[in-house]
Amino acid sequence: MSSPRPGPQDSDLLRACRREPVRRTPVWFMRQAGRSLPEYRRVREGVGMLESCMRPDLVTEITLQPVRRHGVDAAIFFSDIVVPLKAVGVDLDIRPGVGPVVERPFRTWEDLDRLPALEPDHVPYVTEAVRSLVGELGATPLIGFAGAPFTLASYLVEGGPSRNHEATKAMMWGAPDLWHALLERLAGISAAFLRVQVEAGASAVQLFDSWAGALGAADYARSVAPHSARVLAEVGGLGVPRIHFGVGTGELLRLMGEAGADVVGVDFRVPLDEAARRVGPDRALQGNLDPAVVFAPWEAVEAQVRAVLDAARGLPGHVFNLGHGVLPTSDPDVLTRVVELVHELTEGGPAVPVTGRTAEPALPGGARPGVPGSR
Repeated sequence: MSSPRPGPQDSDLLRACRREPVRRTPVWFMRQAGRSLPEYRRVREGVGMLESCMRPDLVTEITLQPVRRHGVDAAIFFSDIVVPLKAVGVDLDIRPGVGPVVERPFRTWEDLDRLPALEPDHVPYVTEAVRSLVGELGATPLIGFAGAPFTLASYLVEGGPSRNHEATKAMMWGAPDLWHALLERLAGISAAFLRVQVEAGASAVQLFDSWAGALGAADYARSVAPHSARVLAEVGGLGVPRIHFGVGTGELLRLMGEAGADVVGVDFRVPLDEAARRVGPDRALQGNLDPAVVFAPWEAVEAQVRAVLDAARGLPGHVFNLGHGVLPTSDPDVLTRVVELVHELTEGGPAVPVTGRTAEPALPGGARPGVPGSR
């Protein structure tokens, strides 16, 4: 009788998220499915962003494109953080060159009436696309994702992208009861959106807080973290690793981990060894090559990749990623070479004990507990 085929649970991505031994450091890129790929631009020609997120055939194809091209260790579900808001009836659009734009910003208690709970039948195209992808991906894990309550609130309150988040912070400080009521509803929507993806077959999830770096630690702890924690707690019972990522959040890393993440994403501003000190030993880290590095000559790219891996040595779990998303004009061939380089450098590499800890005995095959890239 033939042995069962390995599934995503035994993948290096999920093993790293669980801080278990891996065969080599897993790699994926935020925004790996997108404008940097010519094949993406071809299939999206003449199709609006929101429409493309609601067509299971396009979602499946776009999600698979970077897996085929780059050989990454995970697929990230192609969608947008405002899709669940659109699905529950919020009047918004994603405008090219601008981003999400909300027709009537949320500013009053009455506006909450326009934000009902998300039910699975609001997003049947998500369930269909995830199931299709799981069948296509086989042992490669699919990461589901959702926007965190603060970032979603910022779009709703500001009416679109904002540099300074004036209206958002004004509500947070000046109308705290309304603020918490809004984020409570958004936490329910984000959790439901993640649940739909996991129940359809996603193997991990990422909660993406794009704008959390606009906050100081005290405001984040008081006005944001409890709502992100609710999202992560509701997903926690589904048995999949939870990744929590924000941009410019170096001062918030400990709080983001404490909100309930299994993996804390680190942007390119904080070295991984310093991030590990801030987060603590009980969580894996994801990151954190500067996305702009891929525009440099290959010798410089290689040096920066090695620097990230060097800073990650001894971490109990590391998922290699960029410190934000793939930039639209990135050369896809360079990204492919980065994946190959990380795999090459960590395949069967020497184990390095965690600082201050005694080296642990080798496992069968030469792997060491908790040391990514050892074998």
